[in-house]
Amino acid sequence: MNKQFASVADLEEKKTTFVQLSEHCWGYTAEGDPNTGVIIGDDNVLIVDTLATPVMAARLIAEIRRLTDKPIKYVVLSHYHAVRVLGASAYRAEGLQEIIASQGTYELIVERGAEDMQSEYERFPRLFQDFGSIPGLTWPTLVFREAMTLWMSGLEVQVMHPGAGHTRGDTVVWVPSEKVLFSGDLVECDAACYTGDAQLEDWPTTLAVLRQLGAEKLLPGRGPALSCPAEVARGLEYTADFVTTLFACARQAVAAGMNLKQAMAHTRRAMDPKFAQV
Repeated sequence: MNKQFASVADLEEKKTTFVQLSEHCWGYTAEGDPNTGVIIGDDNVLIVDTLATPVMAARLIAEIRRLTDKPIKYVVLSHYHAVRVLGASAYRAEGLQEIIASQGTYELIVERGAEDMQSEYERFPRLFQDFGSIPGLTWPTLVFREAMTLWMSGLEVQVMHPGAGHTRGDTVVWVPSEKVLFSGDLVECDAACYTGDAQLEDWPTTLAVLRQLGAEKLLPGRGPALSCPAEVARGLEYTADFVTTLFACARQAVAAGMNLKQAMAHTRRAMDPKFAQV
């Protein structure tokens, strides 16, 4: 059974799993809640998304410390949503030196970061355990426009903005030597795609860019880790199908002059046969 995403009425704790994807790459998943990526290099560690609060991040740090005492030097923000970024302060005592984000993500934090923080807490309270421990917004210390490369000793890590989709600032992390992709919410698997900030017309094109990377393993924003090329292809196709079906329904509703209730019913008729379980 697929686990639905958190809501105001959802108080059930989800089981977390820390799974190794490749020699250096790990995924921290929680049954449909937001995932976090970990890259353990020869000298230091990189985190992809921080979890929602310092208290929640501390649990991931404990898992990492079972494997290594290397400093957690880098945090990469896949996008600006509060549930992804507000645990960053927990890593400062672990050696954090850089918080990396795209220009688009930085602009969204400036524009609506505080509003999103309050909104997400009110909508998904379970995902913000010990909300009061959050010291404030998470601000990047290093901002890039299109792409940058980190060398974790001999391990090449590419940080890229492949295009808009889930937000206009989406960032992915790609480890080419191990063919592992950390996609953030650009890719979901067996989970609903949140589209409150989405660029629906651009999203499929951005997914095509990701497809060209040839990832053999992929950690989606939510859902299970995808551990072989066939699973990666399924995750990409699932996301593309979700967003293209949704956008097509919206355009059809506008063209037909439907009211909101009619548009919802029209969309549900198309979406539910494929996505009602999420």
